[in-house]
Amino acid sequence: MGAVFALFAGFYYWAPKIVGKTYNETLGKIHFWALFVGVNLTFFPQHFLGLAGMPRRIPDYPDAYAEWNAISSFGSLVSVVATVLFGYIIYDLFINGKEVNNAPWQLPGYFNSVSVLNTNVSTEVAESLDWAIQSPAPFHGFIEVPTEFNKIN
Repeated sequence: MGAVFALFAGFYYWAPKIVGKTYNETLGKIHFWALFVGVNLTFFPQHFLGLAGMPRRIPDYPDAYAEWNAISSFGSLVSVVATVLFGYIIYDLFINGKEVNNAPWQLPGYFNSVSVLNTNVSTEVAESLDWAIQSPAPFHGFIEVPTEFNKIN
């Protein structure tokens, strides 16, 4: 499930750049927490079932394992609801999404993180090449491959 969460994180990070519209962040947070709870309710009880001696991949099990299996089944239903919510988030992205600028995740100057090393103060901003072109990224966005961020501005 770690890979699945990474895929969702990649979608939420790159969708504004690829589509050119923003998604509903509140629904995105609800999706994350619902999926997180659902996945943990699905798989965590199975650890207890294994410790109790329930074999894997059996079509029927003794009644002694019914409670943990019911919790696991409920967790899978929560995960299904979260996945349906993700489908709605994609639908809402295309229908109600607001247009984004070239770098939708770049923070204003007063939100930049500041790190102090010795006496040098530096701020961190997103200045990679992928955020320098318009959103959504056009086909053949560069005439030639740029080598520095400042050359394309």
